[in-house]
Amino acid sequence: MNTKYRDLIEQTFDFPQEEFHTIDGNLFFHDIDLQALVEEYGTPLKFTYLPKISENINKAKKWFNNAMKKLEYKGKYHYSYCTKSSHFKYVLDEALKNDIHIETSSAFDIDIVKALKEAGKLRDDAYVLCNGFKRDQYIENIVSLIDGGHTNCIPIIDNYEELNLLLDATKNPFKVGIRIASEEEPKFEFYTSRLGIGYKNIVSFYEREIANNPQVELKMLHFFINTGIRDNAYYWNELLKCLNVYIKLKKVCPTLNSLNIGGGFPIKNSLAFDFDYQYMVEEIINQIKTACKDADVDVPDIFTEFGSFTVGEAGGAIYEVLYQKRQNDREKWNMINSSFITTLPDSWAISKRFILLPINKWNRQYERVLLGGLTCDSDDYYNSEQHINAIYMPVYEKDKPLYIGFFNTGAYQETIGGFGGLQHCLIPNPKHVLIDRGDNGEITTRVFKEQQKSEELLSILGY
Repeated sequence: MNTKYRDLIEQTFDFPQEEFHTIDGNLFFHDIDLQALVEEYGTPLKFTYLPKISENINKAKKWFNNAMKKLEYKGKYHYSYCTKSSHFKYVLDEALKNDIHIETSSAFDIDIVKALKEAGKLRDDAYVLCNGFKRDQYIENIVSLIDGGHTNCIPIIDNYEELNLLLDATKNPFKVGIRIASEEEPKFEFYTSRLGIGYKNIVSFYEREIANNPQVELKMLHFFINTGIRDNAYYWNELLKCLNVYIKLKKVCPTLNSLNIGGGFPIKNSLAFDFDYQYMVEEIINQIKTACKDADVDVPDIFTEFGSFTVGEAGGAIYEVLYQKRQNDREKWNMINSSFITTLPDSWAISKRFILLPINKWNRQYERVLLGGLTCDSDDYYNSEQHINAIYMPVYEKDKPLYIGFFNTGAYQETIGGFGGLQHCLIPNPKHVLIDRGDNGEITTRVFKEQQKSEELLSILGY
């Protein structure tokens, strides 16, 4: 009878996989011995595997360029990184090695852009696409880039007032984009996104506010679906509606030459994950080309703003199971040495799933468990589906520690969790380690941030 954890995984999934394999019962991630990482740095531990950032950027570039070549598409492809997914310098330093552009969301993002320019990391001709709802400080910072000669700074107009705010702040000519307010999925609590301008109002807005103003040049139409890029009727319907707007706008606006289809590439959240990226890219390019050909307008350059796809699969978190609590005859709670609410907030806030695997003991028997965090909060737990299914892990043994890892956690978790600030129940941020490879492929590690100390938290609290 096959009762080892390894048997469970190999019978359930196609395993080993590209990034995961085991040796002597221990898990390796991109050939990194995670048990050795634990022994060197301890737990709880966050880590970022930097080469994965460049790898995913270049995968996306290849998919789009292959599709454009195959379909004889005349436009160009531009990869932009959505900084809100992770603002950390080590992320931007790695991403910008790959000839990409930047998408910003708020005022302080522009300060990051300036720091990158001063450091020689961001080219002067790189596109800086400024999304989000804009008021005083954000407008001021955008204008400082425009007035400083960054000609490819393109604020994306989100509402009717933003254009006038920009015009009041600068006398220099500048480029703009317009964001379409897409319709949300039927299950949403509202019909239309709060972001952008309605489909039916964009052409009239252009003709009224931009067409006769020599200071402003409309270059881009921006489109984003909150649920991401999916092969379903909802996505294709919204894309076609966006293309109809592009075509109508292009016929009255000769300067319009770019379509920004936003972000939304899914990332792996299960060992059973299966998504045909190349097919989706080819179908998107084909839809754009066909619609423009039928309308007899030039195809646009394509921009994307991948955030989670850029950085998500580079991140991970490792915890130790401290203790097992048996609350009744069926439920076993494996208590970790950290908190899900503070270190993986999306698992708590939006029930997001991550890849969960033990780091060691793959050759031991397994059992059905629940995972609990350290805070005194009933929602501080992780389950495959809340209140429905449990998780299978190697059997807990008090004298032989079990370590568990969550993978592809690199997007949003640090900023949403309040990195470096107060944490729920004052559970400290874990140590964070950066993993890289040298020119010869040798793995290198360094500590980016030590685990928070009580003095840091007490200082914030005013003690």
